[in-house]
Amino acid sequence: MIAVPRWLLLVLGALFSAYHVVLGIYTLDVPRSPWPTVVALVLYTVATAASLWPAKRVRMPDWLAAFDLAVSIVLPLLVTSQLDPDADNSYATWYVAAVGTLMTIAAARRQLAAAWLGVIALAVQSVVWAGPLSLGTIGVIGSIVWVAIAHMLTSALTTAARETRRYAQAEREAAAWQAAQDAHLFEGRMRLAQTNRIAAPMLRRIADRGGDLTVAQRRECRMLEAAIRDEIRGRMLLTDAVRVEVQHARERGTIVTLLDEGGIDDLDETARDRVLSRLAEAVARSSADRIIARTAAEGSAVAVTVVGLREPEGAVASENTDDLEVEFWLEIPRT
Repeated sequence: MIAVPRWLLLVLGALFSAYHVVLGIYTLDVPRSPWPTVVALVLYTVATAASLWPAKRVRMPDWLAAFDLAVSIVLPLLVTSQLDPDADNSYATWYVAAVGTLMTIAAARRQLAAAWLGVIALAVQSVVWAGPLSLGTIGVIGSIVWVAIAHMLTSALTTAARETRRYAQAEREAAAWQAAQDAHLFEGRMRLAQTNRIAAPMLRRIADRGGDLTVAQRRECRMLEAAIRDEIRGRMLLTDAVRVEVQHARERGTIVTLLDEGGIDDLDETARDRVLSRLAEAVARSSADRIIARTAAEGSAVAVTVVGLREPEGAVASENTDDLEVEFWLEIPRT
């Protein structure tokens, strides 16, 4: 891809516009009175300088496009008011190329409507002033062609820029998707390795005994299964301290459920350690029959909610939490 420096384009535009000014000054002796031409030269110089002035935005402001359009309409009227349409005016018709250049700049700066209105007004004025043949003899057709080329190039560049942004966005999305897939794969392998580390000894023992386990061993299996479930459902709620306290609570006969729903993924390590230290303390101090720890929703002032439930006196143990009484309710804040 070959890139053309923007300053080089501005310099070329300025030199080309200055050439028309030089022609206008050179032919000041042709019009009956030079003053309308002088005014036209001043207006054209101001409009061109304003249009070529470096700006952050490529698109020309609407007020400047309106000013350029007004200048392109006034310029032919001022100059031709002092020229004979039947005579050979030579370079005194410099305004035709000047209007074409000014409208080409407007088209290049994405003011296509103003550019086309400007050259159409030039063509109408030329036909009224010197007849239809003047469109070719004084260069009006050339000015229209310049604007048409600028229109096509601008449209092509705009389409290319839009497609480039679209492809860049698609590339970013593809990279993000690939990163997410890699992260899921890595996490899956980590979980599999950890599960194997926890469960492998007990599975070998079960295989060695042919499934004939003692009561203590069956209880140990249930504890291991609960620990594996914690690693899957409560991944961000686990630290070494939380694992130890949850293990102790289960040894006391407490049913502990850890549910991580992504509410603390955005916490930094220090804040997360503080929150989970509070969670470990709550589990250690509780004498409830069931403890449920759940991360709060993203954006909430609460990081983790911990609920301790107790079975009513004389009630039969049940999986239904509606029959349980709340022993404690703890909301651990983010900050």
